[in-house]
Amino acid sequence: MTSPKERAARLAETRNLKMARSAHAYVRGSTAKFYEWLDGSAGKIPDGPSVWICGDCHLGNLGPLADAKGRVSVQIRDLDQTVIGNPAHDLIRLGLSLAAAVRGSDLPGITTARVLEQLVAGYEAALGGKHDGPDKTHRPRSIQQLLTQSTRRSWRHLALERLETVKPTIPLGPKFWVLTAQERAGLRNLFQQDAVRAMITGLQSRASGDSVRMIDAAYWMKGCSSLGRLRYAVMLRVGEGKNAVHCLVDVKEGAKAAAPRAANVSMPRDNAVRVVTGAKALSPNLGNRMIAGRLLEKSVVLRELMPQDLKLEVDRLTRDEAVTLAAYLASVVGRAHGRQMDAATRASWTADLAKARSKTLDAPSWLWSSVVELIGLHETAYLGHCRQYALAQAA
Repeated sequence: MTSPKERAARLAETRNLKMARSAHAYVRGSTAKFYEWLDGSAGKIPDGPSVWICGDCHLGNLGPLADAKGRVSVQIRDLDQTVIGNPAHDLIRLGLSLAAAVRGSDLPGITTARVLEQLVAGYEAALGGKHDGPDKTHRPRSIQQLLTQSTRRSWRHLALERLETVKPTIPLGPKFWVLTAQERAGLRNLFQQDAVRAMITGLQSRASGDSVRMIDAAYWMKGCSSLGRLRYAVMLRVGEGKNAVHCLVDVKEGAKAAAPRAANVSMPRDNAVRVVTGAKALSPNLGNRMIAGRLLEKSVVLRELMPQDLKLEVDRLTRDEAVTLAAYLASVVGRAHGRQMDAATRASWTADLAKARSKTLDAPSWLWSSVVELIGLHETAYLGHCRQYALAQAA
């Protein structure tokens, strides 16, 4: 049986390996470093209206998400860092992620400039548009292909992708590790709670009276920035007889956010409740099928994984792909921020963005200077990380 201490050592090694694979991967896994830089940049960045922000708004944290009835739209996928904060932080974080992807695609620096221009254009257009209902924003071909793939997926696709089997079991191996007796008992108790059962039976076409039974569970080695926290995959059987279905639930520890919250605002003190509350504000498709709970004296977030949920994977980009993707993803973030503001606040924030444009770049000067500075900082830190990883492997 793998002890918590052995797990921690393996998780740390895995996280270091993932972050050493590319500069883009390092950016994704180094949220804390981003906010360390931000802490020393007071006065350089405007104070936008206080709204729920993602807090870790990089490319991999956006993608297709199904709502409780299976309808799909592109929204923010991961809200671990969500706080009521400054929306400018999400713009900088997304700009940094896009700039890292541009550099990883061997595109010239002028492409980064155009990407940031389109990021602001897409964000402003979304602020001024409708924030509820279907997203009618023009989608890049890569996004449309991802949405088409998403809507065609079934439980079989999810099971093969996550578990590599369609059997109602969680196979132990590199990703899934054996539970302690205390963990298994705690998970069983968690899924017997009325609120949790109601969340599971309230999704898709299930009936409120359906039974919910845990049939398998494992510790889940997943993600990058979340490695080292409690994470479990739980297989449930919902209903009885021929109408019974299986579903896979992700149980994830809620940890303190690195993202700074705005001054004089009230947020839930419980980290799991904070995550769920922020998700409902930013990504209703996801937030409305999540619930906060307690497991082993720790705060956890539960969400059922839907076959339609997909991550945006960026390998190599052309110039046109980078520019159109920046505009579209920024519009997703703009809708998420904008639905929390009234018309006057949206207009004022849009005006603030426009005022800060430079004479040579159709984007705020603070956004350009922040992303340039962060790219240099992260590249230096990435090379240092790779060196330390190589030395550790040699030893």
